[in-house]
Amino acid sequence: MISGQVVQTSIDELKAITKVDINVYDLTGVIVATTVDMNDITSDLVYGFANSPADSQVIGVHHLLKIRDEGDLLYVLIARGNSDDVYMVGKIAVCQIQNLVIAYKERFDRNNFFQNLLLDNLLLVDIYNRGKKLHIEVAAPRAVFLVEIKQIEKDSIVTEYLKGMFSNQSGDYITAVDESSVILIKTVEPDATHDDLMEIADMVVGIINTEAMLDVKVAFGTVVQELKDVSKSYKEAKMALDVGKIFYVEKKVIAYSTLGIGRLIYQLPVNLCKIFIEEIFGDNVPFDLDEETLNTINKFFENNLNVSETSRQLFVHRNTLVYRIEKIQKSSGLDLRNFDDALTFKIALMVVRYMKYLESLEY
Repeated sequence: MISGQVVQTSIDELKAITKVDINVYDLTGVIVATTVDMNDITSDLVYGFANSPADSQVIGVHHLLKIRDEGDLLYVLIARGNSDDVYMVGKIAVCQIQNLVIAYKERFDRNNFFQNLLLDNLLLVDIYNRGKKLHIEVAAPRAVFLVEIKQIEKDSIVTEYLKGMFSNQSGDYITAVDESSVILIKTVEPDATHDDLMEIADMVVGIINTEAMLDVKVAFGTVVQELKDVSKSYKEAKMALDVGKIFYVEKKVIAYSTLGIGRLIYQLPVNLCKIFIEEIFGDNVPFDLDEETLNTINKFFENNLNVSETSRQLFVHRNTLVYRIEKIQKSSGLDLRNFDDALTFKIALMVVRYMKYLESLEY
């Protein structure tokens, strides 16, 4: 139901244009909005008209009309004046308020619909029926973007910025299912690529970080072709955000399609992770590698296990780098110059990071 303030604004605008006074009452005769005090209108008169079969009635200089929503009576409107134009102004006011009721109801219902859609709370038949009723295209390519807000109390600001960037008219919808993030359901081109989605995410981060001065991260799922699959893209975006907090902390934009092995590790049971780490490291689990060692390992992996290129980029002698690698081999039994051992060590480090993340959630 729309607020009395919205109705008041509507009739004030009509009064300013037409000079016709209009009052709106609820079904018990209580004033909802008014442009003038009509002392001769009683609650009994309004109540009697509301319960009569007539849709309009003239009593002296007062034109009484009914405002409905899909057949249900919502308000009684009274326009005051002697001319024939007063009745037409009253009819215009009725149409305007009825359209406002529909628009506000659709806005609320759309938000509620998408929240339930994302959380898989709808049956397939309800998705298609309600989607059609709310004028939401069923078959359209969409991707879900999750905008995480570090300052939770600023979520309304982020929402307003997103509404300014994306509109319902373009098939884009903005909602939320918790306080820490805002969800953008974006309609994209049929041939939209990963780069296209990255461009949208980068734009969101750039504008909100620059103009709103807020620190946000954006994660997004893959493109889905039907309304019923939007929840799939949402789950992907949510996983991308979670995995990004563990393995890609420095990134502001995380795509589900680029999570790689981090996505696999994130879905492993904790007990299996512990067994794997014990088999690889025994009692020497590298929970806290120093920054120099980590930097050496990461740079070595980035250069595809190339000792010469890695030593050049680290500005160290080749023999120094070899010494560091052999030191790691001595403590772990894995030679990072060997592809299989390097792969095992890389996965093991990610599993260790995942276990540390799980431990942090317990406290």
